[in-house]
Amino acid sequence: MLMGFLMPEILVTGANGFVGDALCVEAIKRSFMIRGVIRTSCDLPTGVETVVVEGIDGNTDWREALTGCEVVIHLAARVHVMRDDANDPLAEFRRVNTAGTEHLARCAAASGVKRLVYVSSIKVNGEETRDGQIYSEKDTPTPQDPYGVSKWEAEQALQRVAQETGLQVVIIRPPLVYGPSVKANFARMIKILKKGYPLPLGVIHNKRSLVALDNLVDLIVTCIDHPSASNQTFLAGDGEDLSTTELLQRMAKAMGRPVRLIPVPAKLLELGAALIGKRDVAQRLCGSLRVDISKAREVLGWTPPISVDEGLRRTAAGTKESRVENTSGF
Repeated sequence: MLMGFLMPEILVTGANGFVGDALCVEAIKRSFMIRGVIRTSCDLPTGVETVVVEGIDGNTDWREALTGCEVVIHLAARVHVMRDDANDPLAEFRRVNTAGTEHLARCAAASGVKRLVYVSSIKVNGEETRDGQIYSEKDTPTPQDPYGVSKWEAEQALQRVAQETGLQVVIIRPPLVYGPSVKANFARMIKILKKGYPLPLGVIHNKRSLVALDNLVDLIVTCIDHPSASNQTFLAGDGEDLSTTELLQRMAKAMGRPVRLIPVPAKLLELGAALIGKRDVAQRLCGSLRVDISKAREVLGWTPPISVDEGLRRTAAGTKESRVENTSGF
């Protein structure tokens, strides 16, 4: 337990997002005092104090939001999108995700905050694992796109702040987050399964790590006050990797729907995708991205509380009101 309050008061940025909303609900259940940062006025879960911060960058005024807080959980970010219309995407990602995160950390340290939990992205590690590779915290980061670069630079900035100020920093890198109210590409997959369209994905033998929303939230909450989490980086995941074929089959089963999968070889799919300029789509469908969560298990004694199948069942039950954060670009 952190020194200070019996239950530390926690500031959650991005409190009305996909992860933030679920995190606030769970933290309130566990008797934490939560203050949620949002960009515009909206309803947050009962018991969450609300602070409006219109934008995050290197000049944001955090004084009101940070007053009295002992822990910050930083979820808010300029998120990865498939089609970015910014004139200079990297500059925009850096403005919010890098400069904004470092500024928040320095303001937090100056305000007496003891710990900052930063939800980064597996994109810091890279886009794909090959030849039996599994990403771990020990890997040299190789981000490939502006979003991943900005997240990696934010992590480095946080480590500097920790060294200079004594602020405890915890970094969590999740892959794709799925759960009730998911949307983006995962929601599109669900929509296709509902309609029963045939898919040429019947013999894809890749392996991809996912993390159920409930598992990610549980890991974040564990890191609020676990003494061994201080100044550590953890990869998040469900502990079971699925091929695209298995994911479609098990998602359909969770939905109570049949699935029609045509056995088209992955190499043929990749060739066809390249010919029409969709190589990135083929990479996500046919490539592997695996993460090793053994460090969280060993250092924190953490185990994902729900299985993949339970996570998919909860996702299927909660997709009518869709809202999501896609952190891996699956």
